[in-house]
Amino acid sequence: MCSKVPFISNAIMKATGCSSFNLLVNNGAAAGQVIYHTHMHIIPRKAFDCLWASESLLRRPLNLNDEKVSQLADRIQKQLLPSEICQDTKNQSFCSSKS
Repeated sequence: MCSKVPFISNAIMKATGCSSFNLLVNNGAAAGQVIYHTHMHIIPRKAFDCLWASESLLRRPLNLNDEKVSQLADRIQKQLLPSEICQDTKNQSFCSSKS
């Protein structure tokens, strides 16, 4: 799982226009784990984004509607797909603006 972090985090940073990220694992209920399987959170960050005021790990979810979430997922997916997949016409919706 850790070997994929650079690949996935780079895609997320490109899709969000960020240059940094937090890598977070909540392991156990006392640590805030609510989904009980191993997974990592890659949280894109920008300078002075105030995501966590005082970095206290208080949860402040972004207020995104379904359309914005879908657009963000599409931008990340475009970064993850190999360029040769974009040659396949079945995947044009994911590849039309790959940079």
